[in-house]
Amino acid sequence: MDPIQVIEKYYPPRSKAFRILVDHCRLVTDKALGIAANHPELNPDTVFIRNAAMLHDIGIFMTNAPNLYCYGDYPYICHGYLGQELLSNEGFPEYGLVCERHTGTGITVDDILEQKLPLPLRNYVPESVEEQIICFADKFYSKGGGQLYREKPVQEIRKTMLKFGKKNISRFDEWCEIFL
Repeated sequence: MDPIQVIEKYYPPRSKAFRILVDHCRLVTDKALGIAANHPELNPDTVFIRNAAMLHDIGIFMTNAPNLYCYGDYPYICHGYLGQELLSNEGFPEYGLVCERHTGTGITVDDILEQKLPLPLRNYVPESVEEQIICFADKFYSKGGGQLYREKPVQEIRKTMLKFGKKNISRFDEWCEIFL
């Protein structure tokens, strides 16, 4: 399975959206594989990590994110479950779970209700060690704002996550203890 071939079905290869997506996903993939290599005691599936990390944001083209050259109909927060649906239809439901579970440190049913998020009512929290590693690695890189190639320091990530609640910080801090 070649993730780039899957991406090319939905993103014109010479488009700015393709370049942003692929570059971001490569950075996240490299970070996630580095974490996996440093923690063999967790027995992570590195082939799964490589493929899933490359596809974790495939759903962004269906969202309205002009800064990413994406002009879809859905709010950006929907890109995870949209990616999950897309990859499930492609025959890769296990990679689709990473798409839908990588936002923040995960989104719960309570979060959806409290924040009135436009998401189907279910939990979107990373479960497997591979999902957690990819979700964690993703926090270190942004796609927009001219920051694509810059790895964010932990304190900056924590500060950004604070606006989404203390439980997100707690989960992120737990991952820092395990993965760094």
